[in-house]
Amino acid sequence: MWLIDSSIGRKLIMSITGVFLVLFLLFHSCMNIVVIISPEGYNAICAFLGANWYAVAGTAVLAGGFIVHILYALYLTYQNMRARGNVRYAVSKNQKVVDWSSQNMLVLGTIVFGFLALHLYNFWFKMQFVELSGIHTGGSFEPGQGAEFVKQLFSNPIYCVVYIVWLAALWFHLTHGVWSALQTVGLNNKTWLPRVKVISNIISTIVILMFMAIPVYYLIGC
Repeated sequence: MWLIDSSIGRKLIMSITGVFLVLFLLFHSCMNIVVIISPEGYNAICAFLGANWYAVAGTAVLAGGFIVHILYALYLTYQNMRARGNVRYAVSKNQKVVDWSSQNMLVLGTIVFGFLALHLYNFWFKMQFVELSGIHTGGSFEPGQGAEFVKQLFSNPIYCVVYIVWLAALWFHLTHGVWSALQTVGLNNKTWLPRVKVISNIISTIVILMFMAIPVYYLIGC
């Protein structure tokens, strides 16, 4: 099958599924930053999304795409190690200098996936799932109590620091992943590739800064 057997096909699958992660992060960073601007507004957003079918469907689609992204990355890494040694699929042959993030995309992706699972457990499972299932466990919150839950969670300095470290890994993963995806779909000439890299860095940095503002906000005691 062309998508699996060819190098371009494999990169295309990784690019498309990686878009799910970018969209997920972009949406949630815009949503989450509201918690330090207006706790009432954040609670209203959480209550509005809650158990609405489109919120559940959207989360399922984005999560499914990202899971495919991770599983396929593991498969490609295994294939690469068998065929050529530890060579990353995302490194194009015309790169004179291979940056650190491109050499460690699997490691970065594993860190991102691990903490994203923790993030979803803390927020989706303890809030949206509670409303969907009607099962309340210790420490669970209603969607309308989102700001209170965020404040409680980030009152732990250790969690804040770990969260910031995760965001640093996520930044490296995104800055390489976004431009690599765009390069795969054709924006790879000498004129556009430098521009694509700049745009990727800007988008990734804005997303990460919005996420990072939350633990920093509570660390400094605002």
